[in-house]
Amino acid sequence: MKEIQQAVHYLKKNQLVAIPTETVYGLAGNIFSEKAIKNIFELKNRPLFNPLIVHISSSDQMGWYAREIPEKAYQLASKFWPGPLTLLLKKKNNIPDIITAGKDTVALRLPNHKLTLKLLQNLDFPLAAPSANPFGSISPTNAQHVYDYFGEELPFILDGGPCTSGIESTIVGFENENPIVYRLGALSVEEIEEAIGPIRITNHKEVNPNAPGMLSKHYAPRTNTIVSDSIDAMIKKYERNKIGVITFSTQFDFPAVHQYEILSKSRNFKEASRNLYSAMHRLDRMKLDLILIEKLPHYDLGTSINDRLERASKRE
Repeated sequence: MKEIQQAVHYLKKNQLVAIPTETVYGLAGNIFSEKAIKNIFELKNRPLFNPLIVHISSSDQMGWYAREIPEKAYQLASKFWPGPLTLLLKKKNNIPDIITAGKDTVALRLPNHKLTLKLLQNLDFPLAAPSANPFGSISPTNAQHVYDYFGEELPFILDGGPCTSGIESTIVGFENENPIVYRLGALSVEEIEEAIGPIRITNHKEVNPNAPGMLSKHYAPRTNTIVSDSIDAMIKKYERNKIGVITFSTQFDFPAVHQYEILSKSRNFKEASRNLYSAMHRLDRMKLDLILIEKLPHYDLGTSINDRLERASKRE
């Protein structure tokens, strides 16, 4: 396929390529190229203390880059790879320190997107690929979002259509072989616990974060954004403003609302997850005074979506 060949060409020249995954688009570079990795941090304006995720082409490669792998990590990989799961494991010495922010752990992921899997299979190196957006901004879920952020600064975007999961992967690490969720994401805690039993959640850390996505301010629109349990009360409170509203399933009848975005009329969490960032992007382009977002029920993927909303906004 011509597009895969083009992406391979740029990546082998130590340049960056935007790649599609089932979660969000990634800004990808050769993990063994210091030039490429530094360019990722510079183009995103991403702090060097925030580690990157390494994308591999098969679960067999987990042992190439990680050591002392717990049995529960193998169980999770067997059940959920390829898919929206990232495993945080003890790293081998072949992983450059710049990838891991100097930590002794590496985040590994096998993405579930046919184009990117094909790309990885045509490379002799893994790809570091944080989300293809400026640091702290709304993550991109289609190729246009990526282009809107970077334009001609990025030599190539591998267009794989809209992302099917729509929010980032869930990151699971281990302490004394006990599993910990370091970032809530597109794989629910309930699904993980069904596979391996109870798991602890530690997904906020402002200083020296263990994994990507742990900072409190992230995934944020440029427009002032408020998340609330009582969206109708917030609409009334800010009715003098030009507002946009994102709800889980309900459209409120308020003339003050300039634009509504409904995540899932059928109250389906996976559909809501898939639609979240696209809805935020659309409202953020409308030059509104304010975006109001309804908090979702706090279970299943609603927990992960609420996590993204809280990092993207202030809560009332």
